[in-house]
Amino acid sequence: MLHYVSGDILLTKAHAIAHGVAPNDHFDAGLALSLRQQWPAMYKDFRHYCHSGGCKSGSLWTWAGADGTRIINLITQDPPPSHNQRPGPASATHVGHALHALSAFIVEEKVVSLALPRLATGVGRMQWAEVQPLIKRHLGSMDIPIYVYETYHAGQQAAEPDLPAEK
Repeated sequence: MLHYVSGDILLTKAHAIAHGVAPNDHFDAGLALSLRQQWPAMYKDFRHYCHSGGCKSGSLWTWAGADGTRIINLITQDPPPSHNQRPGPASATHVGHALHALSAFIVEEKVVSLALPRLATGVGRMQWAEVQPLIKRHLGSMDIPIYVYETYHAGQQAAEPDLPAEK
């Protein structure tokens, strides 16, 4: 069940947060920067994962914190052309493959609720009108509440209907 909400995704009560990144992403802008600041170990582990050679566009990488936090990094962008350059843009193909992997992950790992932003529309440079149908196609029939944060409001908790009692 998709629910479009407004608020600060970092205040979600959802079981997991998903967001888009690039291989070797520096997590230095937007939601990725906020996640890096709140969970620096996640960023360090992601960098290690990328250096091990497993990070491919169109896939996902998950992280679980000691406090039970689950972050799902959807690899929606192309890697940067070289070490000191910005990542390439996101593409509908990469977003679609990552969302397909996310839907399988939700089932396999028994994720009970999920929050995600307007995926790939910031640093990924895609238009929401192109991304939203992909989210509907891959996640719209999931039998869990999925909160799509369409509008960011710092420090404001979104109304998240149908939220399961336990995180």
